[in-house]
Amino acid sequence: MGDDGRATGGTFPTSADWHRTPDILAIVEERHRAAVEEVFDAVRGGSRAWTDWRGATERLNQPGSAGIVVADARGVGEAELAVVLPLLDAFARGGGQRVIIVLDFEQIDSISAALAAPGIELLCAPTMAEYVAAVIVAGGGAGGVRDSGREAEAERLRQLHEQVARIAETLARLAGDVADPTLSESGRESAREAGYVGEHGMRYRGPAPSAAAAPDITAREIRDAIRARRLRDQHFAGGLFEDPAWDMLLDLFAAELERSQVSVSSLCIAAAVAPTTALRWIAKLTDAGLFERQPDPFDRRRAYMALSARASTAMRAYVGAVQRIGAAIA
Repeated sequence: MGDDGRATGGTFPTSADWHRTPDILAIVEERHRAAVEEVFDAVRGGSRAWTDWRGATERLNQPGSAGIVVADARGVGEAELAVVLPLLDAFARGGGQRVIIVLDFEQIDSISAALAAPGIELLCAPTMAEYVAAVIVAGGGAGGVRDSGREAEAERLRQLHEQVARIAETLARLAGDVADPTLSESGRESAREAGYVGEHGMRYRGPAPSAAAAPDITAREIRDAIRARRLRDQHFAGGLFEDPAWDMLLDLFAAELERSQVSVSSLCIAAAVAPTTALRWIAKLTDAGLFERQPDPFDRRRAYMALSARASTAMRAYVGAVQRIGAAIA
């Protein structure tokens, strides 16, 4: 190990040998270091540097500190998080660097409230496969892993990008928007990355929304639809009906009708999937312009999620369409 904490020789070559995978800086307390080393051993690539959370400030302020930062926040005190998380957010904004933060479920609200930059991946109590796949994806797919479980996790990440782009496109159509630029710039970029190309001459265009056409719907009806969806899980194998994007859209729509606020952790529960999966969906749907983060004006450690204006319009258009054909919200 070099004086600066970088691994040298053996399995881990110098940064010149990384090709597509940047150097990794690990911010981790000693009690979690062995687990993180196991992840890096599985990735098999690149030099790595280590620091604890107390030393993270100095390290992150160094020019060219790393291309990927893996920060294990489990068990870290709020005072240290309050200092380092803004630096990680700025680091991710600075030049497209990737940041992976590992956290416990109880930390979701406080940590997510401090982060707004794209390129930050939140892993909640991840499995080994999720952890390794996140590092590989952050590094642009490099690494020597050839484990079917980890490759499957990476494939799920790719599919998530595609699904979010299609959901955003569909909701934009439901809202009655007629021009292609219906998404935010990041949403359009997600659609392009996913290879989604709409056919201009064959687009479905819903009726233009108007106050007169607003559907007569209550939050209780939406909550009843959500409960009905959960009943399926009692009679079929777990995971068969996973649909986190729609479950979260329904939950936020119900909250909008109730005029209530939804924390990030509550939205993760509403998604009815593993917390890490829910956090990925929240990030992607926010990037696609369907969700909005609303900081708590009284507690900067919290943030709430809400539907964007476009998503709200689309949900109301959907409910109106369902009512016109006499069907139930599903």
